[in-house]
Amino acid sequence: MSPDVRLAESANAFAQRHDGWEDIARSYAALSEALFISGDDLLAIVGLVLRRRHWVAASALSVVAAAAAVAVAAVIARVVDRPRPFVDHHRIHLFLAHAPDPGFPSDHATAAFAIACVLLLRLGPRALPVLLAAAALAVSRVLVGVHYPGDVLAGALLGTAAALLVCLIAANPPRRLARVRSWSIGATGATP
Repeated sequence: MSPDVRLAESANAFAQRHDGWEDIARSYAALSEALFISGDDLLAIVGLVLRRRHWVAASALSVVAAAAAVAVAAVIARVVDRPRPFVDHHRIHLFLAHAPDPGFPSDHATAAFAIACVLLLRLGPRALPVLLAAAALAVSRVLVGVHYPGDVLAGALLGTAAALLVCLIAANPPRRLARVRSWSIGATGATP
């Protein structure tokens, strides 16, 4: 038995024995997607209201990074076609209704880490709670039997890579993009 399967079984068995932890993990796993989306939307809205352009930019870049990372994850999932733990192992109990589609890499972990890492890179340490929320999401998905630890780890790495790439491109845009950006700033009278 691989270490990934052993860890998934151990985490799931912990959830089976500790109802309070299972309830928290199940609730968070179910609500986390909406929390990340609404939190990112709220950042953009508050940024617009308070005229904090860097907050709006961070929100927009995190959406771009998450979308790109999830698109790549979908391709990887089709190629790898790894069954989820609750499909492959009878000892893993599913605590959350889920389709038996491929689970590698975790879309939720991919998007959450893309968002968290962009916010951390653009807003600094004050975005650390978002990264902790992404880690909690990854753990909860394993506890409820939806993913192996390797699924969420791969998602975290993919999301982090997408965040780094998007932030790098935003900081050093290609020439054509830089020309469009300078033209749009000049046309609106805004300062960079």
